[in-house]
Amino acid sequence: MIHIRPPARLRRWAAPLGVAAALALYAVLVPLGWAYADTGPYWRSAADVPAAPVALVLGAGIVKGEPSGLLARRLDLAADLYRRGKVRVLLVSGDNRTKDYDEPTVMRDYLVAHGIPAAKIVRDFAGLDTWDSCARARRIFGVRELTVVTQDFHLPRAVALCRAAGITAWGVGDDSLDGRTQPTLAGYAREPLAMLKATGSLVLRPDPRVLGAPETSVRRALAAP
Repeated sequence: MIHIRPPARLRRWAAPLGVAAALALYAVLVPLGWAYADTGPYWRSAADVPAAPVALVLGAGIVKGEPSGLLARRLDLAADLYRRGKVRVLLVSGDNRTKDYDEPTVMRDYLVAHGIPAAKIVRDFAGLDTWDSCARARRIFGVRELTVVTQDFHLPRAVALCRAAGITAWGVGDDSLDGRTQPTLAGYAREPLAMLKATGSLVLRPDPRVLGAPETSVRRALAAP
C-alpha cells in the first residue's frame, strides 16, 4: 500500500486551521443554542398556548399571488388559534417593497377565504424580516402581548426577537416536516447563520428599516365585533 504524506506546509497549517474551523462553528452554533434554551419555556401547542390578544403571523413568501407552502401552513395554524379563542386578532406581517409583491394582502385574502373575518385581520406592510416584524408590532401597532406563529425551525429566533422588542411573546410552531420536507430541512440548515445575524438585533435593538407613525388598527380590530 502506498502512503501519501501531505506537503509539509499543509501539515504545519492543519492544526491552526482546525482550531479556526472549530471556533467558527462554535460562534455560529452558540447563539442558536442560547435561543433554544432561553425561549423553550414559551413554546406551546395550539391547544395549550395561553390566550393572547394578537397572533403575529410572519411572512414566508408568495408564489404567483398565493402563499408559499410554508406560509399557508402558518396561516392555517393562525386560523386554528383564532377559532379556538386563543387569539382575537391576526397581525399578518410581510414584505410589500414593490407594487407587484404584496405579501400581507395575500395573507389576509387567504385567511378571509378560510373563514376569518376581515375585520379581525391587520396588515403590516413593512415586516421585512423577523426583527422588523416584532419591533413594528410593538412600536407601530402598540402590541404588548402576542403569540408568534411560524415554523418550528424558526420559532426560537422569532420568540427571542419578539421578547427583545419588549413584547410578552409565546410561540406556536408548525412542524412542517410532514408536508414540506425539503423547504423545512433548508430552513433548519439556514437557521444557525440567521440566528447569528439576529444577535445584532438582540443586542443593539435597532429601529426597523421602515418605522412611520403609530397606528390604531390593532386596537380597532380588537374592538370590532
